[in-house]
Amino acid sequence: MRIVFVYGPAAAGKLTVGRELAKLTELPLFHNHLVVDAVGALFPFGSEPFIRLRERFWLQAFTEAARAGQSFIFTFAPEATVASDFPDRVRAAIEPLGGAVVFVALTVSHEEQERRIGNASRAEFGKLTSLELLRDLRESFDASMASMPVAELSIDTEAIDPVGAATRIAAYLSAR
Repeated sequence: MRIVFVYGPAAAGKLTVGRELAKLTELPLFHNHLVVDAVGALFPFGSEPFIRLRERFWLQAFTEAARAGQSFIFTFAPEATVASDFPDRVRAAIEPLGGAVVFVALTVSHEEQERRIGNASRAEFGKLTSLELLRDLRESFDASMASMPVAELSIDTEAIDPVGAATRIAAYLSAR
């Protein structure tokens, strides 16, 4: 059982690449906003109950998937409301159950990120669409990215399209 843990900053293409990877591998895609949006329906983003419940849902889903031997793709945007040790706790939850985490980083320049942030497709899951807010939070986002585990594979989504990125990830997974 593997979690393909695709992470990167806002507008790096995590969901787009994740969808393409799901098509290639037939692995389920567990997009982080599925939980973010569900919990956000009850509690304001960043509030204590929001943070606590979001993490419980994520970790419980990962644990149940590991127990069932169900591999999947998870998309994740590191940011200040998620504890910096969250990836380590994901490993700690699933490794005793025979699972493994494969960290894949998607990168994008600040300039391209700013160009993409207002794309209409980002509104689908209530993602960040404000250029002003992105700029206000950029330092915090960059610090959160720096606290992530070293990725086994890193892909610059400006240099390669989503299908190409997904193909590289699939090839890497097949070779492991």
